[in-house]
Amino acid sequence: MSSPSSYLNLGILAHVDAGKTSLTERLLFGAGIIDSVGSVDAGSTQTDSMDLERRRGITIQSAVVAFQLDDLTVNLIDTPGHTDFIAEVERALRVLDGAVLVVSAVEGVQAQTRVLFRTLERLGVPTLLFVNKIDRRGAREADLLEDLAEMLSPRLLPMGTVREIGTGEATAVPFAFGDPTFTDQAIEMLTAGSDEFLAAYLDDPDSLDCEAELAAQVRSGGAHPVYFGSAVTGAGVAALTEGIRRYLPVPQRNPEGEPVGTVFKVEHGAAGQKVAYIRLHSGRIAPREQLRSFRRVDGTVESFEGKVTGVEVFATGTEAVTAVAEPGSIAKVKGLTEVRIGDAIGSESALASGGFFTPPTLETVVRPAEPGDRIPLNRALLSLAERDPLVDPHLDELSEEMAVRLYGEVQKEVVASLLDEEFGIAVEFEETRAIHIERPLRTASALHEMGPWQQTPHIATVGLRIEPGEPGSGLSYGLEVERGSLTRTLRNAVEETVHKVLKRGLYGWAVTDCRVLLTATGYIGKASTANDFRAVTAFLLDVMLKEAGTEVCEPVNSFHVEFPSGTGNAVLKTLGEARSNIKGQFSTETTGYVSGFMPTEAVHGVERRLPGITEGLALFTTEFAEYRPVYGTPPRRG
Repeated sequence: MSSPSSYLNLGILAHVDAGKTSLTERLLFGAGIIDSVGSVDAGSTQTDSMDLERRRGITIQSAVVAFQLDDLTVNLIDTPGHTDFIAEVERALRVLDGAVLVVSAVEGVQAQTRVLFRTLERLGVPTLLFVNKIDRRGAREADLLEDLAEMLSPRLLPMGTVREIGTGEATAVPFAFGDPTFTDQAIEMLTAGSDEFLAAYLDDPDSLDCEAELAAQVRSGGAHPVYFGSAVTGAGVAALTEGIRRYLPVPQRNPEGEPVGTVFKVEHGAAGQKVAYIRLHSGRIAPREQLRSFRRVDGTVESFEGKVTGVEVFATGTEAVTAVAEPGSIAKVKGLTEVRIGDAIGSESALASGGFFTPPTLETVVRPAEPGDRIPLNRALLSLAERDPLVDPHLDELSEEMAVRLYGEVQKEVVASLLDEEFGIAVEFEETRAIHIERPLRTASALHEMGPWQQTPHIATVGLRIEPGEPGSGLSYGLEVERGSLTRTLRNAVEETVHKVLKRGLYGWAVTDCRVLLTATGYIGKASTANDFRAVTAFLLDVMLKEAGTEVCEPVNSFHVEFPSGTGNAVLKTLGEARSNIKGQFSTETTGYVSGFMPTEAVHGVERRLPGITEGLALFTTEFAEYRPVYGTPPRRG
């Protein structure tokens, strides 16, 4: 296969049910990849390949599908919209050159829409907006644009208008830069975003190239074109496709040197072998090459080597063809037996610096329906963790059975379905519970010096200090000693132990939002071992935690609920029983609105009860907000 001149890795993102998978189908149809547009409801789409995805009509795993725009190969990545699968979205975000954020013209900006847009902005991913479902009853244009400007960004430029909106005959009418009205609107937005462009406008307004400036500001993350259309009818999709080609960046790639890339997905082939999806930043990957992957484990970086036995790249549709992977492409690589999602290929500099979204805040014990399947279940869960590390299978100390972490109840169904369909294991779950955290209350220090007078016989001098950090700052580790004061092996032993021990605090929950500093060191040649330093570090951490004390905090979600005004009392009662803290409340003649905060653990119960007490007419949106101290007796874990 001859290599295309360039690649664009494009993400399609949205709140659930905004129509992103349908848009993917329409883009593929327009590019001639498929003969007819698949249906999410009928389970006939290209990217939803799992049986459960087709049954539920939702995207669960990110999928890659390619199409050509002239000499440009677009690797289109369809991501989940349901909040239970936000980890899949995070992995996709790490490999994008640009994105299309889909918003429903009916429902408008929703909770997940805001979360995704903020994250794209923070990452500097150039983003176009596609307002979908203009053919649906209740679709909006002018006031929706106001909502987009208020809730997402004022740096928006509508690229067209809609005729007969809200009807089956709705059409999108594109604007052109030859139109004086549109050009004036574009100039107003563009001059506000660039002092240089403003100066050029004041100097010689007739010489301005507004389209080139729009492309430049989109690629720098400073402007967002907005397209209206319908993925079902195809209205407006051609204009969006042209916008993708004109305004999203095609980065220059370096084909020379060692291959450097990011693993964002792992699946298993027909023979059970691992297949790693690698976004290649630079260099090339060919069969029989030795590749080194890097992974951060408990604060330290580990590396693994593997020999490539096969390479495929996406070229047309969902099929990948055997080829040397070029820089910018997405490759399916076989032979890397130790590879896991999140690994950096070729250089540890490609490792992600941290998560964009909060890790799962819920967990549940999972047990086999047949007692004899306990060991196969453990193996199967570890296999699933290779695809989604945040599932984090671990032994629950109370039940002595395996537990998994979750974002929500739908994820339970996914885990059960995968275990049944792929491994033949039927499972049962305990009730989902919240994962709490512990935060140190005050600073504490401890010192262990070598010598017979110490409480341990270990040949190691270690001084440590633990300090409370800002909420959300996580656990960090640092040095107040010279790096050369310990060998690398002994230094790593201390850091690894800090991360390992603080997974369980005074109440059994992980200790976080703090900083641990190494303040003193000492060792005696080969007499001091890594085990000496591990034991002393664990001993000191136990002493410091008891001195500092910890505060147990529970995960809390923000929420917004709309409901028929006649059901207000029942809704407020339900929210009260869920320990909600109501921050805002008002009503019209027909609709009531309440917003506030509630424990994450209570969200599913509220979701389950609202349809019954509002005749199915409630609109409930929620997202993780923060961890808050628990009032009363702190719950223990184990």
